[in-house]
Amino acid sequence: MKTLFGLIAAGAMVMPMAASSQETINLTVASSHPTVVPWVGMIKTHFMARTDEILAENGNYQIEWNEAFGGTLYKANATLSSVEEGITDIGWVFSFLEAAKLPLSQASSNAPFSTSNPALQLEVMEELIETNDAFRDEWEQHNLKVLGLTGTDLYDLYTKEPLTGVDDIEGMKLSAPGVLGNWLRGTGANAVDGALTTFYTDVQTGVSDGALTLALGALPIKLYEVAPYINRFDAGGAFSGAVAINRDSWEGLPEEVQNAMVEAGKYYTTSHGQDLVERHEFALNKMVELGASQDTPVTIVPMPEGELVKWVNKMPDLAGDWAAPLDARGIPATEFIAAYMEALRSRGETPARDWDK
Repeated sequence: MKTLFGLIAAGAMVMPMAASSQETINLTVASSHPTVVPWVGMIKTHFMARTDEILAENGNYQIEWNEAFGGTLYKANATLSSVEEGITDIGWVFSFLEAAKLPLSQASSNAPFSTSNPALQLEVMEELIETNDAFRDEWEQHNLKVLGLTGTDLYDLYTKEPLTGVDDIEGMKLSAPGVLGNWLRGTGANAVDGALTTFYTDVQTGVSDGALTLALGALPIKLYEVAPYINRFDAGGAFSGAVAINRDSWEGLPEEVQNAMVEAGKYYTTSHGQDLVERHEFALNKMVELGASQDTPVTIVPMPEGELVKWVNKMPDLAGDWAAPLDARGIPATEFIAAYMEALRSRGETPARDWDK
C-alpha cells in the first residue's frame, strides 16, 4: 500500500510538469471572405484542424488560433499586403486581385477553359510551385511562405434575364473578379471589377447586369436572389490563390510546427480540390431549390452544344497578350504557360484552346 501511495503521489507531481512542458504558440489566421465560402471555411476545418491533429500526436506544441475571418482585419483588395506586412500571420491570398504582384499566378486565368477538372488543376499548380523557381519566387519575394493552394469550380454566367448563347452578352455589364474580366474580351460585354463580396450589391443596384462566377461562391452569397438565371457554360476553373504565412512568423516557428503546417497545407489543397468537384452540382441544385419560391424562380439554362468553344474562340490571344510584356521584363510567362498546358495534357486533359501553340 505504501509503495502504491508513493507511485500515486509521484504521478500527481509529474502530471502538471508534463502538461506545462507543452508550448503554446499564438497565431492569427484571417481572410477577406467569410467561412461560408467553402475554401475559407476549409482553412479552419482542414488546414487548422489537421495542423492541430498532427501536433497533438507528440504533444510538444499547441496553437492558440486567433481567428479573424470575413474581412474583420482587411478586405479583398488587401489580402497579399496584409500577410506580407504581418497584419495577420496566416491568411488566404486572393491572387485574382494581385495581377501586378503575382503575375505568373494569372497563367490559368489567361489560358481559360483549359480544364474543367478543378482537382487536377490544383495538382498541376502544386507541382509547379514546388518545381518552378520563378512561380515560387514571386510569392516568396513578398515575404510569404505558401502552405496550401486554392482554385475554383466551374464558371457560369448569372444574369437577370436568360441567355440563348454567348452572343447575347454583347453590350451587357458583367461583374467579374480582376483578371477574369479578360474572359469577356471579344464578346462585346463590359467587365465590372468586383469579388464575391460585391457581386450581390452590384447586380441589385444595377452596376452590373449579372456576374461571371462559380457555383460554390454564388450559393453562400445568395447571388441567385438578384440574378436568378444560371446560364450554364461549365467554363472551366482557375487557380485563385493560396493559404500563406508571413515569412517572419514562419521562421519563428519550431521545425515540428513548420512540418505539421506543410503536411496540413497539402491535405488542405487535396481536400479542397476534391470538394470543388463534389460540391459543384450540389450547389447548382441547391440554388434552384432555395430560389424556387422567389418572384423570379431560379432557373438553370443549359447552353447549346458548342457555345463554350464559340466563346473561347471569340477571345483574342489572351495568353500571348498576357505573356509578351512579362517576357520583356524578364518574367518567363511564355515558358510558364507552356509548362502549365503541358502538365495538363500529360494528365489526359484536352484544352478547349491550345493557348501555348
